[in-house]
Amino acid sequence: MPPTLASLVHHSALKLTVRAGEDRLDVPVRWAHVSELADPVPYMEGGELLLITALKLDAEDPEAMRRYVRRLAKSGVVGLGFAVGVNYEDIPKALLDAAEEEGLPLLEVPRRTPFLAISKAVSAAIAADQYRAVTAGFAAQRELTKQALTDGPQGLLRALAAQVDGWAALYDASGAVVAAAPEWAGRRAARLTAEVERLRERPAPASAVVGGGGGPERSGPDDRHDDRVELHSLGTGRRPRAALAVGTASALGTAERYAVHSAIALLTLTTERSRSLHAAQQRIGAAVLCMLLAGEPDHARAVAGDLYGALLDAPFRVIVADATPASAAADGGGDPFDGLTEAVESAAARAGEAVLVVPEGDRLVALVADEGAAVAACAQYTAALESARAAGDVGPESGDEDGLVVGLSAPAGPITAAAAYKQSEQALSVARRRGRVFVEHEQLAAGSVLPLLADDAVRAFADGLLRALREHDATGRGDLVASLRAWLSRHGQWDAAAADLGVHRHTLRYRMRRVEEILGRSLDDPDVRMELWLALKATSTE
Repeated sequence: MPPTLASLVHHSALKLTVRAGEDRLDVPVRWAHVSELADPVPYMEGGELLLITALKLDAEDPEAMRRYVRRLAKSGVVGLGFAVGVNYEDIPKALLDAAEEEGLPLLEVPRRTPFLAISKAVSAAIAADQYRAVTAGFAAQRELTKQALTDGPQGLLRALAAQVDGWAALYDASGAVVAAAPEWAGRRAARLTAEVERLRERPAPASAVVGGGGGPERSGPDDRHDDRVELHSLGTGRRPRAALAVGTASALGTAERYAVHSAIALLTLTTERSRSLHAAQQRIGAAVLCMLLAGEPDHARAVAGDLYGALLDAPFRVIVADATPASAAADGGGDPFDGLTEAVESAAARAGEAVLVVPEGDRLVALVADEGAAVAACAQYTAALESARAAGDVGPESGDEDGLVVGLSAPAGPITAAAAYKQSEQALSVARRRGRVFVEHEQLAAGSVLPLLADDAVRAFADGLLRALREHDATGRGDLVASLRAWLSRHGQWDAAAADLGVHRHTLRYRMRRVEEILGRSLDDPDVRMELWLALKATSTE
């Protein structure tokens, strides 16, 4: 620990005597400074032991001494050393009274003890404390490295928590807690998710300090109700891949700071190594996907092995995501799929699910377990993005994934992977036409075909097909469009359709012959009837 006034008083060579402030001798001393100025405060930083002989002070003036001592105490001076036998044979009573009144420790320095000896003692003690801190820091580094190699991040966090006499937690790329030590720290760390998210928005490396926060949810002698938490981003990329939280009862000392920095370095190495491993896994995943889409499930299983074998043994779904070039530019030229990838992979990792994510040019393809956490994370992420778009919170100027569109297939297996991929593409195409972020293929099958008619090309075809009939009706010579709609809706039943129109069935028959003459097409042809019905439906959605 750093030197204190008490340690200097007990220093056998200095022979210092306490004359005031006996109850404040445990205060650390940052430095010993000599000044005979009447006002040395502008040259103080706080934490100093000020040494004087009162050469330029009226030390016998009570009011002057009260002002002098008060200024020293307010500036952070921790003690005053007065050399006797130089200008004064004893410490003047005015100075003694002022020190007692202010509670400032006042030490008597005998004539045979030079100020230089006190400065050297303070300097030596500070150097020894720093040496102990550095030595302890290197020891902590060795212990953290050992635990990281033998027990991974969890062992490292346990060792770090012991070193700082507090707690430590590791967050993944999504801001979720993946490991914590001691065990109760997971609940405390989970409350900091919002702060971790804000930290991840800043370029790496980044750090932040969170004061207070309620402490852990437990009872006992070790409760902390006002801990100080340091947050540090991990990773060397543009966007942090993880974060470390360290909670302590007070600010970190030098040795504890060494331990935290060592933990950051080790966890960053682990993160970067994981990224390299992830890249290799991604290449294997790309090969597995290529074989599945080529209709070679047996070869795909052989390549997948233990890495993706569990995913292929159960029903899976195919996610296809697309993004406009504008969204990549808005994201600073980065990967527009980062957010979706992190959401899916993090959810799968927490649930213990296998997931295969493959960048495919300007697309992202993923195989995820049916009804698994990754599917839910994809839906949740895209729903949040769609809500933000609706609220106008994303756009080219925001840097968010404004052009992201996602399609999800129905459940499939290795043999039907190519069909599932096609389903995802179809869902993605519908999502783009509808201005949606996310569409499931099963939603298309369960819904109506009519929303699909809301397309410019379909409406142009419908307008062209019905134009001649509408032009005829505009002359007032009949109501062919309404009659055609009624006849088709009644499946060609003359009496029912005529009743709907309020006309005689012979009138309706005449109108249908006029429709055939104008269009040059026979209503006996089911394809013609289908085209006309869809054209009527497409124009009715305008």
